[in-house]
Amino acid sequence: MRVLILAKEDHQVRAATPPTPEEMAEFQKFNEELVKAGVVVGDGRLHPSSQGKRLRFDGKKRTVIDGPFAETKELVAGYWLWQVRSIDEAIEWLKRAPFDAGTYEIRQIFDTEGM
Repeated sequence: MRVLILAKEDHQVRAATPPTPEEMAEFQKFNEELVKAGVVVGDGRLHPSSQGKRLRFDGKKRTVIDGPFAETKELVAGYWLWQVRSIDEAIEWLKRAPFDAGTYEIRQIFDTEGM
């Protein structure tokens, strides 16, 4: 199964703050373990929402909204796309991550090939 891991930031300032070299080294080591195990399909860190856009659909009307998105309490700051056997396996991998804070959401990707 494929799952998407969403790294949440609780406010925009943290999302815009790059990790320290030490934090990056720990993260790289953890990420290398994931790659060697064949878990990582893709990953990335996102630019702050101040540089983002949203597109709102309302019937036939399309509205473009410029960031930052002030009404949002949590922003997605990064992601992983993983191939795992189960949500439980994804949880066990994520528990090993060298993070001191943050919220990470695990969502299974809907697979239409089995339909």
